[in-house]
Amino acid sequence: MAATRLELNLMRLLSRCEALAAERRDPEEWRLEKYVGALEDMLRELKKQSSKPAPELLNEYSRKVDFLKGLLEAEKLSSSTEKALANQFLAPGRTPTTAKERTPATRTVHLQTKARCTGQMRSELLGTVRSGLLHTLSCLSSAASGACLTSDEKQSAVELDAVLQHHQDMQEKLAEEMLSLARSLKNNTLAAQNVIKQDNQTLSHSLRMADQNLEKLKDESDRLEQHAKKSVNWLLWIMLIVVCFIFISMILFIRIFPKLK
Repeated sequence: MAATRLELNLMRLLSRCEALAAERRDPEEWRLEKYVGALEDMLRELKKQSSKPAPELLNEYSRKVDFLKGLLEAEKLSSSTEKALANQFLAPGRTPTTAKERTPATRTVHLQTKARCTGQMRSELLGTVRSGLLHTLSCLSSAASGACLTSDEKQSAVELDAVLQHHQDMQEKLAEEMLSLARSLKNNTLAAQNVIKQDNQTLSHSLRMADQNLEKLKDESDRLEQHAKKSVNWLLWIMLIVVCFIFISMILFIRIFPKLK
């Protein structure tokens, strides 16, 4: 079926949105969000048309639009950890939007976004550790230089130790959050793998059952065909015997009862 004008416009706008999503955008960039809203409206209108595309193609369009919408929502999050976690649950498209694409553009955008979020998390973590080390070294140098401290200086040193302890606690908390995030991602990945494995096993079992039923049906068809041939042969022989018997009976009847004069 040829694509309608609405479907062609949807494909063009979807390709434009994928190109914008692959670029580095300013926080004040508004075009992609407006384009995605227009895509949702066009997709709803396309589903209402009588000459709508195949269900698989509609599902692929919906998958790509949901991916772009989720990407925008993830970019609005404040923490890079939350952005990385949100990007893990995004599902890019499976097929290219245009014939020029070798791989789906949404998949490329997904990989770029994941790499960007991972780099931001690494930069934040290294920056936190670096600032903590500098703070610790400055505190140690201050403590080493002030062997004979006054009461005010001792009070300042105590406050400095408290700040250092608080900073260390924050670092430990951040490390625990990173470990819990990695653990949850691992658990989610294992759960998804188990679900996919079970689905594959169910599909394989269904295919085996279908093959077995097909073989049984073929055997029963052959047996029925042979039975039909046998029944036809027996009926033919019975008819031949009956005809011969009638013929012989007529001859005997004519011989026994001659024609009256």
